[in-house]
Amino acid sequence: MSKYHLLTNEGILAVKLARQTIEAMLNDEKPERIPNLPLNFQEDRGVFVTLTLDNQLRGCIGYPYPIMSFEKAVMKAAISAAFEDPRFFPIEKKDFGKVCVEVTALTIPEELEQPFTSYINQIQIGKHGLMAEYQDNIGLLLPQVATEQGWDAIEFLCQTCLKAGLTPMAWKYGAKVYRLEGQIFHEVEPNGEIVEEKL
Repeated sequence: MSKYHLLTNEGILAVKLARQTIEAMLNDEKPERIPNLPLNFQEDRGVFVTLTLDNQLRGCIGYPYPIMSFEKAVMKAAISAAFEDPRFFPIEKKDFGKVCVEVTALTIPEELEQPFTSYINQIQIGKHGLMAEYQDNIGLLLPQVATEQGWDAIEFLCQTCLKAGLTPMAWKYGAKVYRLEGQIFHEVEPNGEIVEEKL
């Protein structure tokens, strides 16, 4: 993870920041920063915020590239995951107390080296997430997805292309494929203990 590694306390703060940002929006308040955040939160980096309700996905939005500070990215991704994920209705206040919050801090996406026949040797399940890109189509799957679904590298490639709105085998036919790593911090129960997930 190089310089992108978060300490445990930093990951815990990131999840708390995501939760309090959503709570503020639900209360029609302006989200506030957590004072005296570690310097890592001012570094530009990619991040995804994932919300689950009864162990089912309830929202997942983020930024694969480091285009803003970690602090700002967590807050914006939290709002988007709660209220702007097109796959779900916006979170309501009555439901948020049953929602678990997860933050995945990302490394910079790294394009896989050609030829495509070598891709499977460049992907380590449990370590890498994938992003597929072709023209205006982009799809990203976080490292934990392949582990949770029991996919091998080829299935992971195909599913990432599908996420981008492409054919499953587009990784063989011109789509760019990137790998990235992520540190995952999540609540064990809604608004409960926050731990780092080891894939």
